[in-house]
Amino acid sequence: MSYKRLTPCIFIENGKAVRWFDDSEVISDDVVALAKHYNDQGADELLVFDLSEEDEDHEESIDLLRKINRVIRIPMTAGGNIKRMEDVKKVLYTGAKRCMLNFSKPDTLTLVEDAAKRFGKERIAVSLNDFDALFKQQHLIDECSTEIIFMHRLDLNSVMNITEIPCVVVTDTLEKEEILKILKCEGIKGVSGKFISDENMDFLTFKEICAQEGIQMTSFESIMEFSEFKLNADGLIPVIVQHYKTKEVLMLAYMNEESFYHTIKSGKMTYYSRSRQELWVKGETSGHTQFVKSLTVDCDRDTLLAEVEQIGAACHTGNPTCFFQPIVGSKVAEKNPLQVFEEVYATISDRKKNPKEGSYTNYLFEKGLDKILKKVGEEATELVIAAKNPNPEEIKYEMSDFLYHAMVLMVERGITWEDIVNELADR
Repeated sequence: MSYKRLTPCIFIENGKAVRWFDDSEVISDDVVALAKHYNDQGADELLVFDLSEEDEDHEESIDLLRKINRVIRIPMTAGGNIKRMEDVKKVLYTGAKRCMLNFSKPDTLTLVEDAAKRFGKERIAVSLNDFDALFKQQHLIDECSTEIIFMHRLDLNSVMNITEIPCVVVTDTLEKEEILKILKCEGIKGVSGKFISDENMDFLTFKEICAQEGIQMTSFESIMEFSEFKLNADGLIPVIVQHYKTKEVLMLAYMNEESFYHTIKSGKMTYYSRSRQELWVKGETSGHTQFVKSLTVDCDRDTLLAEVEQIGAACHTGNPTCFFQPIVGSKVAEKNPLQVFEEVYATISDRKKNPKEGSYTNYLFEKGLDKILKKVGEEATELVIAAKNPNPEEIKYEMSDFLYHAMVLMVERGITWEDIVNELADR
């Protein structure tokens, strides 16, 4: 049995989230905040539809997609107003996992084929309004996409006889039983629409309802029971918490059985507070949430290692980690590549926000984009020349210069290392 997903959808019109394709009632002035809300409440994926018609509005929607991708940790599929290859590229470059192409438009048949060749079929989804389009274009859809978005309640069992591509159904039904019926269909990857996109939707509770109906939902699963761990005298197990990217140790906390299973169920690190003697969801009051990436037990089964995505500071003092007070020796300089890049990036970003007299970085920002691009080009040329010379040390120096200027360009255009890492990971 395949795992099923709950996928809320957002319709963007004039920079705001509206009710539906044909209903322009504004449900949120802040599209990004709405996307983050769905993410934080336990949604599995996100569908975003750009309802714009003009290029200027389309560019605003593209910018919103980019901002959404920075605040969510779930995959995003986005589409709407896709007229040419450049539009496909812009959507994918926002960090979207897939670009969705509308098969009701005549030019899509050629565009989907070209887009699949350029970006790979795994980056393309198609939306269908009727059964005939799937029947007539089955071969093209199978060859050029890896996800189908059905915009209509069809005979889903008949659909499954035609294609094996995973499907997401977008429906306007508000009936729970209808949603469960859709999820039970073979080949249906997930469901979206008005019921799932309700701002008051409790995704975790609804997944429990789905499980009771025999529907296997996407979630963390533990291959060990809590009873298999060796607990301390208080019936707790210590948890060492580590940042999944930098591997920096953030904190030490404790779990009891309830907090352990709540962590697995919610995807958010949940501990047992020994001082308050109650469950403690990290970030519940501060907003400094820890999202689970993995849980590992040590050889004695008496300590857990949690790798997490840390939002904000881990320590209540405001420090990034609780381990900031040196006692013996000196801390070895950090050589984690991503951490070094992020620190340099942060310094450059700070220079832009807080100019420093005599700063070369501020000189570049003051001269503007054309100057920055000129320097990037010059440094790239010098790197090529250095690579042709016999001394490999020159490459090290020129590469460092090139990367610095590239980071200035990134800050100028609002691109982060997170964006770059996500793009490379998707490739």
